[in-house]
Amino acid sequence: MKEFRTEVKIWLAQNCPDSMRTKGTEKDWVWGGKNAAFPHPDAKLWLENMGAKGWTCPTWPSKYGGGGLSYEQSLVLKEELGRIGARPPLLSFGVDMLGPVLLEFGSEKQRLEHLPKIVRGEIRWCQGYSEPGAGSDLAGLQTRAEEEENHYLINGSKIWTSFAHQADWIFCLVRTNFEAPKHEGISFILFDMTSEGVSVKPIELISGSSQFCETFFDNVRVPKSNLVGEKNGGWKIAKRLLQHERNMVAGMGSRGKSKNPKFTMENQAKIYLGDIDNKISDSKVREKITQHKMDSQAFSLTLRRTAQEARTNSNPSPASSMFKYFGTELNKRRWEIMMDIVGTQGLGWDGEDFSERELTTTREWLRSKGNSIEGGTSEVQLNIVGKRVLKLPD
Repeated sequence: MKEFRTEVKIWLAQNCPDSMRTKGTEKDWVWGGKNAAFPHPDAKLWLENMGAKGWTCPTWPSKYGGGGLSYEQSLVLKEELGRIGARPPLLSFGVDMLGPVLLEFGSEKQRLEHLPKIVRGEIRWCQGYSEPGAGSDLAGLQTRAEEEENHYLINGSKIWTSFAHQADWIFCLVRTNFEAPKHEGISFILFDMTSEGVSVKPIELISGSSQFCETFFDNVRVPKSNLVGEKNGGWKIAKRLLQHERNMVAGMGSRGKSKNPKFTMENQAKIYLGDIDNKISDSKVREKITQHKMDSQAFSLTLRRTAQEARTNSNPSPASSMFKYFGTELNKRRWEIMMDIVGTQGLGWDGEDFSERELTTTREWLRSKGNSIEGGTSEVQLNIVGKRVLKLPD
């Protein structure tokens, strides 16, 4: 492993641009896809280098474009990326959600077609799960996929479809049997967002952003070969993908932390609230920050321990609901503390009276309220924890 670490250090020194060795902000994120936006030329180079190496998906098999690394090697890579402060070359629902279920449930043809493109950031995916009448009760979905000669005809709508207006393809839950019990009549299918009959309408949030969308399907023809797994067997795949999604969303608990001492919560609190003997003058805010740091560290160690225990099984357990709940609560609490710190300067929306960081704090605080819903509501996660982790009676 020592030799591998040395190899990683040398490769990163040669292939990670200096400009990519910073945390970056949301506007610096790269999502890939056919119409990928690169805020900096080096961001494109960084993605190309990591994609060619397969290290955007380090443990995926090399025949699908992945890095082919062992679990231990992937930890070394993660540590070395962290050591130089490298930002992620790619954010992708394909990497964190679809890819793992294609590896488990997809056909060889589907894996060979889609996984290499995901690794290289050449395709951007969105998720077609929630509907206007099927949110927490996801199995109540009504989008129809009627079987015809060599294709399915899809009609219906989805809501809260993250980045649907920028996605190339969608992984979608559809009902293929209206007579069977609702969990047994669902299928999992993939299709191109440029297909005739697909339309998308962004939803503006209170934070001012519009990454969520309404998505409509009007007689969309999808080849039968795009069905993943068995017809009417999609609920099993859907649940597995949700576990991967919840692990991804749980990462919100460690987001927003700045390695620049100037922008830590402690330093910001000293700037806005003052300090006494180099301690934040407001004891209540000081206590909240300390508790948040302790909880964040405990959460980080728990995630690391769980990942090590799961080395023999790459599939997430129902405990992912616990991580999703706690991670998003941590993120929400962080922005509540930041609003406590900036005080009335957190009431601005635009104008010269407010700094860019103050305006960002306001929007992030508003945006964080959605954490309780996305990836499954907090109430649903607590039910799963109670039933499947704590084994409490119904």
